[in-house]
Amino acid sequence: MKKIIFIVYILSLSTFAQTTTDTVSKKETNELEEVVISGTLKAVKRLETPVPVEVITTTFLKQNPTSTVFDALQNVNGLRPQNNCNVCNTGDIRINGLDGPYTMVTIDGMPIVSALGTVYGLSGIPNSMIERIEVVKGAASTLYGSEAVGGLINIITKKSKTASLFTADMFTTSWLENNIDLGYKASIGKKVDALFGVNYFSYNNPIDNNNDNFTDIALQDRVSFFSKWNINRKSEKEFSIVSRYLYEDRWGGEMQWNKNFRGGDEVYGESIYTSRYELLGKYQLPVAEKMYLQFSFISHDQNSVYGNSFYLANQKIGFGQFLWDKNIKNHSLLFGSAFRYQFYNDNTPATATSDHSKIYSLFVQDDIKFSEKTGLLLGSRYDYNSAHGSIFTPRIALKWKPTQEDILRLNFGTGFRVVNLFTEDHQALSGAREVVLVDNLEPETSYNVNLNYLKKYKLESLGVLNLEMSSWYTYFTNRIFANYDLNPNQIIYDNLNGFSKIFGLSANADWITPFGVKATVGASYFDPITQQDGVSFVPLFTEKYSLNWAINYEIPEWFLSFDYTGNLTGPMRLPLLSELDPRREYSQPFSIQNIQFTYKKFKNLEIYSGVKNIFNWTPNRGNPFLIARANDPFDQNVQFDGNGNAVPTADNPFGLTFDPTYAYGPNQGARFFVGLRYHID
Repeated sequence: MKKIIFIVYILSLSTFAQTTTDTVSKKETNELEEVVISGTLKAVKRLETPVPVEVITTTFLKQNPTSTVFDALQNVNGLRPQNNCNVCNTGDIRINGLDGPYTMVTIDGMPIVSALGTVYGLSGIPNSMIERIEVVKGAASTLYGSEAVGGLINIITKKSKTASLFTADMFTTSWLENNIDLGYKASIGKKVDALFGVNYFSYNNPIDNNNDNFTDIALQDRVSFFSKWNINRKSEKEFSIVSRYLYEDRWGGEMQWNKNFRGGDEVYGESIYTSRYELLGKYQLPVAEKMYLQFSFISHDQNSVYGNSFYLANQKIGFGQFLWDKNIKNHSLLFGSAFRYQFYNDNTPATATSDHSKIYSLFVQDDIKFSEKTGLLLGSRYDYNSAHGSIFTPRIALKWKPTQEDILRLNFGTGFRVVNLFTEDHQALSGAREVVLVDNLEPETSYNVNLNYLKKYKLESLGVLNLEMSSWYTYFTNRIFANYDLNPNQIIYDNLNGFSKIFGLSANADWITPFGVKATVGASYFDPITQQDGVSFVPLFTEKYSLNWAINYEIPEWFLSFDYTGNLTGPMRLPLLSELDPRREYSQPFSIQNIQFTYKKFKNLEIYSGVKNIFNWTPNRGNPFLIARANDPFDQNVQFDGNGNAVPTADNPFGLTFDPTYAYGPNQGARFFVGLRYHID
């Protein structure tokens, strides 16, 4: 690896000597001039918006090819895909150290993730359909409502006018993972332009490198169909409809498991069938004012088995929203109203009867421009929840732009999260622990302040450097707390009798040079504290720090590009089962690093190859085992005392029960990959 870096360094110096008079392309230098919409629900240049928005381009996604957006976000500063289970490998996205349920995911601004979809919303979205991804870090509930407490991930799909006629991206790995991503553009008459995409992923090669008789990663067969229809109206007003269907068959467990054992207590396996529909639309009203109607409908069916525990769930969400975009002198106004209906039912004691909840919402936002340098954004939202009553979330943002190259922003906002049924949490489903629900859970409220500074440096012969620094503080009241520590055989859910807070710092640098090198480097620091009944402690699964990078080097004369991506994750507290549990209470820092070479000589064709996880890191390093009692997953040989606690025996010296929740990083070692991309314009 050191030799590769040295060669790249020498090549870069050589190229620099020959091209110091070159200039960086206009497209590359104007990244801060990109138009973003996620921060204010209105199209605003990135350097002008009072709310910081990070843009992830398709070029960035190609630097480390993955089968899902979920995996692709692992190298974005402040974002971390969290593996929640060592058996089925389901997970969610953490933003700025906050749990996955605090992250809202949208497609073209429409919510697609809630409860059950937290795990699956980012799987199966064809990369060929993605124009860019916008990330807002910090409370966004004023515009987006519940779940947008930690932040927002908005997937912007391509427009038919800019999409290629046909795209194909296919790769395979040495673990026999196979991914196919196809996209096609079609015109249907003169009035309809359509985009179609399909993603298929297959992994059916059980591997047990850590010798615990459990699959290291879950096996999957997943297919997703995507379409986007743009109706061309005489008025040129917008009308689009997006649909997606996803089906996934996923299982993990003992190596000898097959579907004949599904639901039994002879061989342990976790088998999950998912069927999910999404329909989203946006219609601009035929009036002089800029008014829009938006809607979405989501249906999610899940048939899951965790050992001999069945979890059968059905969720349907209907969402409608009206927006009025109005400009009056120096005021950029946005008025909105929304309605959200959720039906949920499962076979657990938590839902003895099906849940029908409704949320009615009104919101207003005023982006005031005092001068070319100063601005103020004011916003407020009122929600009425059928189960919890009235919820109010205000927002304020100050913007100061002393020059055309830098901007200082101070944001304050509140967020809320209504009670999502805890059964979306894998730890509650695995059957390894009893779930205890204390009293009636109240909605969470968060208070967030964020100070952000963004600066663009023109370095003459060295190119352009964009530097962004942030500091934030989030404070929770009524936070829903899953207590793993009080009883090793239970997960106890309750509102905190205390508080929870997190302080953080982050810095991000994007460097674009005239000699072929592009680099993105980010670092974050997290300081979380939770207090329950007067006792303070560090919450589980929150890393102390993180570092992410993506470096690209182009060698035009060789038709070759080189990508080096990676991340470093600091220590985090993990759930132990007893004082005798020999596993580490805090994880060791770990790093996942990848390299890729792309050959671009042929017209419209790219051939790429590389190695993922080049240092072969897996979370079992420094631990005697990951899955507790993997040799006895049904606890048939565990002895318990009168209080239901496991007691040490000769067969069970640490007094443990079966538990797969000691999961924090991807349990997949180094693997080689090769693929190709092809497009027809």
